[in-house]
Amino acid sequence: MNKKVEILPDISTLVARSLGLILSKLSIAIEHRGQCTIALAGGSTPKPLYEAIADQNLPWDKIHVFWGDERYVPPNHPDSNELMARRAWLDRVAIPPTNIHPVPTLEGDPAVSAAKYEQHLRDFFNFDPNEFPVLDIVLLGMGDDAHTASLFPHTPALKVDDRLITVGNKDGNPRITFTYPLINAARSVVFMVAGANKRPALAQVFAPVADDFTYPSRLIKPQGELWWLLDAAAGSELTA
Repeated sequence: MNKKVEILPDISTLVARSLGLILSKLSIAIEHRGQCTIALAGGSTPKPLYEAIADQNLPWDKIHVFWGDERYVPPNHPDSNELMARRAWLDRVAIPPTNIHPVPTLEGDPAVSAAKYEQHLRDFFNFDPNEFPVLDIVLLGMGDDAHTASLFPHTPALKVDDRLITVGNKDGNPRITFTYPLINAARSVVFMVAGANKRPALAQVFAPVADDFTYPSRLIKPQGELWWLLDAAAGSELTA
């Protein structure tokens, strides 16, 4: 595994570095494969990154946007990851609507929605059914409980290794999420993590030995590159 850890002085530097890295990966993907596939993270940390991407002059018709997880709410709900990304980025640029691949959340049954999104990925990537599709970039955050996407500690989603999409659970509320093997199939996985409240979890995620099911971000071991971009508040105590 090609693991890189960078500790940036503050949030603005973290966003700038993340922007530079994402733009580089976008360019490489488009040059080599004619398009770039990127899965977005929710939460507050990546929002300024999305706003910065929207200010770029990019070949939007060659960029396909997915989501690594989504709360099980309508797409116009204030808690929707899709809504946040649309407002910060996607509604501000000339990306074709068919290049935006949101998680379905209106089926009334999270399991049905998960199966529908999985089928959408299978149709789009048209890959060997015994393998996992390879996204160019998967952007992730991490909570202070070490969850990432909607892979929460000690939940059934952590044990799903034979599907692309599954149902996560946050305090009894269902979410739709990439499974960890789908994340691990990516060419580049990029964590953006900020805040002193993340230090205890990061210490366990980076520890030589710890329980993956207690600290789910430990499950992220991609076949491609793994980037940990941290602000100083989050990463200053790391020794690994």
